[in-house]
Order: sequence, then structure tokens, then C-alpha cells
Amino acid sequence: MLPRPMRALRFLRLSCLLLLPFALPAGAHPLAPALLEIRETDPGRADVLFKTSAFRIRGAKVDVILPEACRAVGTPRIERGPGSVTQRFAIDCTPAELVGLGFGVSGLELARTDALVRAELRDGRVLQTVLRGKDAVHVIEGRPSRLGVMRDYARLGVEHIITGFDHLMFVFGLLLLVAGRLGPLVRTVTAFTLGHSVTLALAALGFVHFPTGPIEFLIAASVFILAVELASDRAEPGLLHRQPWLMAGGFGLLHGLGFAGALADVGLPDGEIPLALLAFNVGIELGQLAFVCAVMLAWGVLEPVLGRGRLPGWAARAPVYALGSLAAYWCFERAAALV
Repeated sequence: MLPRPMRALRFLRLSCLLLLPFALPAGAHPLAPALLEIRETDPGRADVLFKTSAFRIRGAKVDVILPEACRAVGTPRIERGPGSVTQRFAIDCTPAELVGLGFGVSGLELARTDALVRAELRDGRVLQTVLRGKDAVHVIEGRPSRLGVMRDYARLGVEHIITGFDHLMFVFGLLLLVAGRLGPLVRTVTAFTLGHSVTLALAALGFVHFPTGPIEFLIAASVFILAVELASDRAEPGLLHRQPWLMAGGFGLLHGLGFAGALADVGLPDGEIPLALLAFNVGIELGQLAFVCAVMLAWGVLEPVLGRGRLPGWAARAPVYALGSLAAYWCFERAAALV
């Protein structure tokens, strides 16, 4: 069996190859789900809010699909934020009622994203569902089933973590920190899970409130700090190398607030808040576990090849510098958005 320093070196070499696909996207969360909110004001009349990500695939356009019985009233108001575009307008569907009408979003499949439809009716009911490319229209009817809520929010959680390159890069950095050792890996990933689960629940349930912009900046900073720790040339391993779960648990609290911000964009269904929150968190864990397993599987497959010294020595440092460069870019980008 190889000595631990040699195993760590070979793990870093493999990491260079694994990090390359994630170095291509410049921003994080470019495929955030769209939100279509329909709030009934009078019988057959409603206010509509349509929020989409400011980042989109070239040539892709998502738009609201209104029922034939409905027409837009007045001029839409458009609000542009640092990461989103929001349209607000009113619709008139009289003499038809909103219940039984189909609302949707076009262009989801090309844009490679989803849309959450949220309808607030005058009788107090709040109905929600998630639309995907092949199911672009939803008919407003009765309260969704518990199974449907679990399925939709678990899928949202998986998609959020898989498209959240900043979160994935933090997990990737943790894998570099433990250098493929199973015991520290389990403790570190568990600490990160516990940390972000706590703050996700507290923020989603309204017990803590933090502005999204500074949180996103601090998440990018956490990735940069992790990269700096990985690049350290200390003769003796520091505390974070010896006990990486301390960093994972502490910064996990911060990442949980980022997850909560994404969940706040789509909202939680009335009457099913605990279930939807649990399903969203389970989805995040499934996506995170799939990423960790993919990295470790690739390590197991490519380790014999990389162990023959076919990569130059500088390749051992490349993933750390790539990680730090990405994190620095995100820090500058998000700091500029705060000004």
C-alpha cells in the first residue's frame, strides 16, 4: 500500500482532470428555476408575477403561457435585479374562473430549466407545482398530493445542488482536503450536511433572515479560503487538515443560508411546509452524494493509470489553483453586485 503522501499526490493529480468541466462555467446557479405566481384578486382576475434567471442559454427564451380565456391588462412592469428579471402584470379571464384554467411556461426544455407555478386563490388556497420541458402547462385544480410535493421539491433540491457550482466546488475542495481517506471523508461530508441542514431549516421557517447578496459573496469566500488552506506549504499539517470536519461544519452553516435563499425564490406550499422542506433537503443530499460518489468512482477507475507517473509534477497543484481562481472570480463578481 502506498504511503499517505503518495496517495494524496495521486488524488490531486486525478482532481485536476475532474475539476476541468466545472472550470468552464463562469457563474454559479445559471439555471435557476423560473417562478410563475398567479394571485387571484377578484373572480376571474389576477395579478401575475413571472421571475426568470438573468443567466440563460444563448437562443433560449422562456415566457408565460396564458389560457385562451385570459388576456393581459395594462403594460407589464419589468424589474431587473443582479441575477433575475421579474415581470408583473394583471390578467382578466372573466367570465371564466381561474380554477380549471391552464397556465404554463414555454421554452423550458431549450433553456434546460424548470418553473414553479404558484397560484393563490381568493378562498385562501395556495397551490403549487413544478413544470418541466415536456409538461409546460398546469391546470389549476385541487390541492396537490403529498407524494407530488415530495417528488417536486426533492427534484428541485437535486437540481439546485447539481447546478450550484460554488457548492459543488466547496465539496470538491473538501475531498481534496481529506485526499480520498474514507474515515475523514465520511466525517467531513456528514459535518457539512449537518451544518447546512440546520441553517436551511431555520431560514426557510423564518427564524433567521439574511440578505441573499452578502451570503452569496461569503459562500464564494468560503471556497477561496478552502483553496488557500489546500495551497498551504506548512511542514506540519494545520488544524483544518487534521480535522477537516471543523471547516465543513462551520462553512456548512453558511451554505445552508444559500440553499434557503434558492428555496425562498420558489416558496413552500401552505399546509405542506415541513414535508416540502424535508424533501428539498433530501434532494440536496442525494445530489451531493451523487457528486461525491462520481469523484471517488473516477478516482478508483483512473488511479492505476495516474499512478504510473504519466502526468507532470505541476499537475498536482493545478486543481487547487483552479479552485482558488474560480472562487476569486466569484468573490469579485458578487462583491461588484453588492455595490
